[in-house]
Amino acid sequence: MARKVKKKKAKRTRMKSGDFLLTILVLALVVFGIIMVFSASYYSSISETGDPYTYLKDHIVWALLGAVVMLVTALLDYHIYEKLAPLLLVASLILLVLLFTPLGVTRNYATRWLGVGSFTLMPGEVAKICAILFVAWFLSRDSKRIRSFFKGVLPLLVLCGIYFGLIIMQPNLSTAITICAIIIGMMFVAGLNILYLIAIGVLGGGGILALALADEEGYWMKRITSFMDPFQDPLGSGWQVIQSLLALGSGGLFGVGLGKSIQKTLYLPEPQNDFIFSIIGEELGFVGCLMLIICYLVLIWRGSHIALNAPDLFGTLVAAGITIMLAVQVILNIAVVTSSMPPTGITLPFISYGGNALLLFMGSFGIMLNISRHSAV
Repeated sequence: MARKVKKKKAKRTRMKSGDFLLTILVLALVVFGIIMVFSASYYSSISETGDPYTYLKDHIVWALLGAVVMLVTALLDYHIYEKLAPLLLVASLILLVLLFTPLGVTRNYATRWLGVGSFTLMPGEVAKICAILFVAWFLSRDSKRIRSFFKGVLPLLVLCGIYFGLIIMQPNLSTAITICAIIIGMMFVAGLNILYLIAIGVLGGGGILALALADEEGYWMKRITSFMDPFQDPLGSGWQVIQSLLALGSGGLFGVGLGKSIQKTLYLPEPQNDFIFSIIGEELGFVGCLMLIICYLVLIWRGSHIALNAPDLFGTLVAAGITIMLAVQVILNIAVVTSSMPPTGITLPFISYGGNALLLFMGSFGIMLNISRHSAV
């Protein structure tokens, strides 16, 4: 009896601790993000509002809210999402449909926000975590379901198509690719046949190319050509990519120094958002970029560790989905700023300015922490 009591106490202690390294890394990245958002946005903020601290103050508020959300999700038993998953899926789809009503807010030729007064929400960001929770619920109900094409694979491919269609209409290719990659990645973790995975990849790539070729206005094709040769239109579609490459190149090994970037002085558009990695490269150099990438790799490792040691299949798939989401966004963002793929408009996790994305990642990693509290290791 004494041994049993001792075991129970030990289990409770483990549940209270969570993954310490993951917590420290997330908080460190958020603090680093605040510093870099201030540095990158300084001149843009003066130009737009006359106040150099506008973006900084907003980002600090979002970071504090994110810390609260992360704490709540870290303490809340993750099994509650298992019951809410179908409802969350429906809610995310409704939010995406509402973008095409008068509630949709258009900025820079894209309708990605819902606006009520001064409050704005990005349904695409909400859709990411809702998709993760639903797919985890769907696949964990029957672990053998993924082996059946009609019962397991096809329904999730249809879900991919629905999400992709609603998001690409905004247009927002990066979020559409991210959500589809998350769903397919989770299917692979659950046991998707490798031949299905290859077929899905080929068909998906072909579908995106067909979309670009079928675009009468040439929006997607212009993005592809600007990535392949940005100097074809250096003052138009290639401008942002060229300025990004100049920032990365001028940073050298150790950078020009924190706060001393030249490209952020109204040369590089949106330096505090999608292209903040370029400013990091310019100010902190190759070494700074490498250290940041190492931090992300450690987070991916900890996420994989938590997924492997989760107490049930639902926890494994949720942790895997969040880890895949982080990995995909980091890869896409760095690929865009280094001109390795067409510009898509995706934030760098925990670093870029943007409240919706920051809340999403901090809340998601709070869920990850809760899963780690329940794990046996």
